[in-house]
Formats: sequence, structure tokens, C-alpha cells
Amino acid sequence: MWRYTHLMNAVYPIAAVADLIGEPARAAILVALLDGRALSAGELALLSRVSAQSASGHLSKLVDGGLLSVQNEGRHRYYKIANPEVGHALEALGAISTAPRNSLQPHPREVSALRHARTCYDHLAGRIAVELTKALESSGVIRAHGERDYELGKKGPVWFAKLGIETEPLRRSRRAFARQCLDWTERRPHIAGALGTALCSRLLALGWLARQPNTRALRITHLGERELQTRFGVTTCMSK
Repeated sequence: MWRYTHLMNAVYPIAAVADLIGEPARAAILVALLDGRALSAGELALLSRVSAQSASGHLSKLVDGGLLSVQNEGRHRYYKIANPEVGHALEALGAISTAPRNSLQPHPREVSALRHARTCYDHLAGRIAVELTKALESSGVIRAHGERDYELGKKGPVWFAKLGIETEPLRRSRRAFARQCLDWTERRPHIAGALGTALCSRLLALGWLARQPNTRALRITHLGERELQTRFGVTTCMSK
């Protein structure tokens, strides 16, 4: 059995990744790190509800499999998602693994908060992200490029510059410029890649968004509510 599994993983590398993600404790660890933070083994053991010894084994496999990276700081080791592509893949898996829910059924408050606005590794996700992306497309700031990417429209460079984002250095980075990331709760795309990261960081710096402790859900500030409504026609009220 081991030889068969080893052969299948060698021929189909996706099987090895699926095996890593498919274990519930490892999946919980990966989801806990989707906000881009680096957490210790002890914190991840608590979040995944396994013993410290078990968490250590899972973390070792995730690092060896290239899904996590680890950094030593004194006596402690901190783990984080290895690269943006891993975060992008996990968000995409969420979109195909969760069946649409009856909109008449109420969502727990913490789930509603994540559906409303959250970080997806290092960029903005949730209903707000999808509506913002739609508004930017409608106004000609960005446009779809193929099936996986966005590119700037004619208004794009000037619009982002006014917001405080210089797009040319982002184009020169080694990372994909602007990706279409399928939002797992909305099942419509939001902006990922270098541009998505810069946009999320800028909205946080402007005070339109605020991080909440111990969650990747984001809070829309009063300033953000006004600016998103005025500039983009994006309503920020959270559905009940």
C-alpha cells in the first residue's frame, strides 16, 4: 500500500498536496494561517485542537510539503503560509468544497463577519472585496485579462496613484500582478496578486478597514463606510 501511494504521489504531485490538506488537523492549521500571520506551534495546536506532539508532526509535514515556512526566533518557532500561491489555492478549494447555503437561514455572527470582509492570506476577500472588484471593473479601472488575471484599464494607473498606490513597481515584482481569485463565500472573483495585496494594505493604512483580534475578519470603519459608498456605491451593511 505504501509503495502504491508513493508511486501515485510521484506521478501525480497534486495527490501529495491533497493528502497534506485532507487531514482535518492540518486543514485547520492552514485555515488558521490564512490571514498571513505567523503563529507558534503551541498556538496552532490550540487552534487545531490537537496535542502539542501531534501538532509538531503535522507542522513538520506541512513544511516538508512546501505549504508552510518556519522561522526560528530564540527558543520559539513560528509558522506561516509559504507563499501567496498556497493561500490562493486554499481559497479556491473553499469555493468548491462548500455548498451554497439557503440565504434564508441565519449565519452565526462569526461566519457572517468572515463572509462580509476578511483577509485571504494578504489580500481582501468577502462580499466587500467582490463588490469593490465589480465597481472597479464597471468604472474601467481594471478589466479581465484571460480567465485568471486582471489588467489595468485606461483609468487604472491614475486612479491607483490617487489612492496612493504606484502600479509600475508592482508590475516589475516577481509576483503575478493581478489575479482573479474566486471568493469561496461569494463564488465571484476578487483581486489577488501584487495589486490585491497593495490595495488591501492601502485600505488598512487609510483607516477604511481595521483588523480584528484573533480572526481574519475585517471591520469596515465609519470612514470606510462613507468612502466605499461615495466612491464606489458599495454598501457595507452586514446582512443578518
